[in-house]
Amino acid sequence: MQFAIIKERKTPPDRRVVFSPLKLAEAQKEFPEATFKVESSDIRVFSDEQYKKEGFETVNNIDDCDVMIGVKEVPIENLIPNKKYFFFSHTIKKQPYNRKLLKAILEKNIELYDHETIIGSNEFRLIGFGYYAGLVGAYNGFRALGLRDGLFDLPKVESLADLNAAKAALDKIQLPNIKILLSGTGKVARGAKEILDHLKIKQVSDALYLTAKFTEPVYCLVDVMEYSKRKDGKVGNTEAFYKDATGYESNFMPYAKETDFFIAGHFYGTGAPYLFTRDDAKSPNFNINLVADISCDVDGPVASTLRASTISEPFYGYDPQSEKEVAFNAKGAITVMAVDNLPCELPKDASEGFGEQFLQHVIPAFFNNDADGVLERARITKNGKLTERFFYLQDYVDGKE
Repeated sequence: MQFAIIKERKTPPDRRVVFSPLKLAEAQKEFPEATFKVESSDIRVFSDEQYKKEGFETVNNIDDCDVMIGVKEVPIENLIPNKKYFFFSHTIKKQPYNRKLLKAILEKNIELYDHETIIGSNEFRLIGFGYYAGLVGAYNGFRALGLRDGLFDLPKVESLADLNAAKAALDKIQLPNIKILLSGTGKVARGAKEILDHLKIKQVSDALYLTAKFTEPVYCLVDVMEYSKRKDGKVGNTEAFYKDATGYESNFMPYAKETDFFIAGHFYGTGAPYLFTRDDAKSPNFNINLVADISCDVDGPVASTLRASTISEPFYGYDPQSEKEVAFNAKGAITVMAVDNLPCELPKDASEGFGEQFLQHVIPAFFNNDADGVLERARITKNGKLTERFFYLQDYVDGKE
């Protein structure tokens, strides 16, 4: 079995890679029967020389490899027929802009495995960059606060060497007396929480958060059963909510009344109630003036997220009254950070963490006859057709949706 670490070709360029040189060396040691080749790249965060130092061949031609491992979508013209590919395809939600990509994958008889579809038997994702999105997203939120209010000037994460450098920059700031709400309990929220804890911000219960005034910065971590409630007044259940959220409505406004800075780190499922609407944001009781929307569902559950922002221009303002975009520091506006590719700002740490997960959960499946069913569950296409699990995408491929 020959594996290729492919060059990222999507624009704008992404410096991340699935395996760092050291983690790839670890994979080689663990699976000596495998061959790993590295496609030469002047983009990725680790240089060709660093891979060569660990004993890997860096090449310009990977046609002889069986499994192609990348991060972002591969341009159609660079897809090699009859291979296995791993990358974020952004097709499983029927994204219109990638329909042609999935069509080409089928036409080229490619076996596609999307990183998002690599799940355990419990249906939870096994790998991802969510933790790093949480880290950078929370940092960027504080950067926006400092710039908007003239309090401090944090450097961009992408200009720093790694996570430790970002934390060192945070050590130099002093926060005002604000109340911060963090939604979610997954990897994204864990990353954001790490930043809040690094800043030594006191965590308080939701009961205290909703009723007390503080003389220091505090934060509250809430999950879906706190910011959603059953319409019939009965006690909600998280498992039942994820299966069918139609009987629930938002319970976010009590938090919005007490919050200055909202960090959105939750997962939003189709059919779930919005956290806050545009009408909610118009209310005189709505106190949020800064949102770091790491989840970044445009025109979705966080009404102020009108669009995804970019690493180069991460902030914009949302005027609740006009429902229009304004300057990020405009008077009366909600400052919004909604970058949708946050881990790209921390390519070294993100790549190292991702490789650890990929080595643990994916590579072994090629050598143990897929004993845990990881590849079987993740496979989107095979023999020029959609697999049974992903047959719901057929109308999308055919252009009927």
